[in-house]
Amino acid sequence: MAHNFGSLVFTPLVKALQEKYGSRRQYARMEGGSASRDKLRPGESEFIAERDSFYISTLGATGWPYIQHRGGPKGFLKVIDVQTIAFADFRGNKQFISTGNIGANNRVALIMVDYPRQLRLKILGRAEVFEGERAKEWMERLREPGYKAVIERAYVIKVDAFDWNCPQHITPRFTAEQIQETLTPFERRLEELELELKKSRT
Repeated sequence: MAHNFGSLVFTPLVKALQEKYGSRRQYARMEGGSASRDKLRPGESEFIAERDSFYISTLGATGWPYIQHRGGPKGFLKVIDVQTIAFADFRGNKQFISTGNIGANNRVALIMVDYPRQLRLKILGRAEVFEGERAKEWMERLREPGYKAVIERAYVIKVDAFDWNCPQHITPRFTAEQIQETLTPFERRLEELELELKKSRT
């Protein structure tokens, strides 16, 4: 069944609050729109492929949500098809909270942020964890050449819906790589000028 984001998250209480604070008409259009948001388009796929980290939320049997940061080389979160994303679970601190939660409730929420461009993508989906023999094919598919982390299992997520957040209140932040890319032309020009200055003095 095709979904859009609002149909999954706008509960009666949420709608009542939207009505109270004056945003219901705007979000009713979003919820009732004819275009479902359960199939990733080229824009979403490109955005996902550029990420080197994201946050994933699961729900435990105690009823408490758990949010975990996942990171790796750029592109470690892969778009498999228009409704499937997957990533390798690299060896970490061995708490297994997310993995255990998914074993009881496969619903997950992901949020990805591009801080320099102030963009934010939210995804709702259902996750399946592959381990052992069942994971072999996935592990090879998700392995990142040159990245030495041990892969313990594979997470495969079927996308139910997604939504882009507004850019408000996203503080621009830049990675060391992004800063270096910006500085490199200036560093080269400085070297050229220093060489020209040295030649002029000889």
